Amino acid sequence: MWQCHRVARGDGRRGSPSRGAGVVPFVALLLLQRRPVSGRALLGTSSACPTNGLCRANVLEQTRRQVALLNATAQDLFSLYLKCQGEPFSSESDRLCSPSGIFFPPFHVNRTTERKEVMVAMYKLFAFLNASLGNITRDQEELNPMAKELLNRLHNTTKTTRGLISNLTCLLCKHYNIFQVDVSYGESSKDKSAFKKKQQGCQVLRKYVQVIAQAARVLLPHLSPA
Repeated sequence: MWQCHRVARGDGRRGSPSRGAGVVPFVALLLLQRRPVSGRALLGTSSACPTNGLCRANVLEQTRRQVALLNATAQDLFSLYLKCQGEPFSSESDRLCSPSGIFFPPFHVNRTTERKEVMVAMYKLFAFLNASLGNITRDQEELNPMAKELLNRLHNTTKTTRGLISNLTCLLCKHYNIFQVDVSYGESSKDKSAFKKKQQGCQVLRKYVQVIAQAARVLLPHLSPA
């Protein structure tokens, strides 16, 4: 049974990025994963990919498991998030959490798309998600500091996402010599009202539930051993 203990709003604040653009080298992104970064759709190649030596022997299987885990836990995370926000989110989620008005990176690949294109699209998706989870977690630590199960699930999802980003980085470097990708992010929730912070979080998580299911269907066949 989900537990969501709610108390009065806390006071902690931490910074978060606004939407922007720029090139993010993989090594820099891996070092900065605790601080969301921003950028937009640019690839680069080099004769010396900086993460060539960082791939684990089981990187494909580990990546498959991470995608499957995120897909399996996404709906429960969204449902628990709604419960912890209280009314009107619990009873009006269809109206308040519709993701139609928020930014989310386009994901137009399918099972017949070339593997390289799929990997790049996945990297952009999960880099965006990593930053979004950071924003949502910061807001929930402020608004619902006693919602321990929700915060634990957010932290665990972020941890899995960071590991997935690391593995996608490795695969892109090893197989395609791609060492930098610029990704896009949605607007920051930092200066919004408590209601808007809750709403932005539920919009992002609802869209995440939809996209991670598609991502799993598309990516997993590409990660099967040759």
